[in-house]
Amino acid sequence: MKIQHHIAQHRIATPLGWLTATRSRRGISGLWFDGQKHHPGRLELPPAAPDDPLFAALERALQRYFAGHALPQDLLRELDPQGTPFQREVWRALLAIAPGGSASYGGLARQLGRPQAARALGAAVGRNPISILIPCHRVLGAGGELTAYAGGLQRKKAMLNLEGVNYKNEAV
Repeated sequence: MKIQHHIAQHRIATPLGWLTATRSRRGISGLWFDGQKHHPGRLELPPAAPDDPLFAALERALQRYFAGHALPQDLLRELDPQGTPFQREVWRALLAIAPGGSASYGGLARQLGRPQAARALGAAVGRNPISILIPCHRVLGAGGELTAYAGGLQRKKAMLNLEGVNYKNEAV
């Protein structure tokens, strides 16, 4: 699959499986686990240059993240997700959920001034093209229940546990 916005790709090994990262001229444009729902599939993109500073910073940040450290804020300013205006609004709201914190779908919908849009918000959360960095894994059900994650519930649990987020574990 060729996606015009992306200009290069890079593969990254993590404790939760392989990730495919893509970049645009402006920043990180994609980060998907292998097998993740809404993964764009095989990308017809050149591999990143071995000395690509953005992918090097991403790889270092993910190594530190999986070792229990927060993601660096400067890297989070290098994101370039593509989506509808509503999706981008939702993804910006996700970036405001601090490590160790969580939000509910309904709470996010109310925060965005769209209290009736919890389902649409959930769809936008699920379409997040930059896993981990845009922390859709921190969104839980209304009572703190573990809910769906495009990358798989086991990965969501692992990241929530790594970040010290409390949740109800009835779904898994």
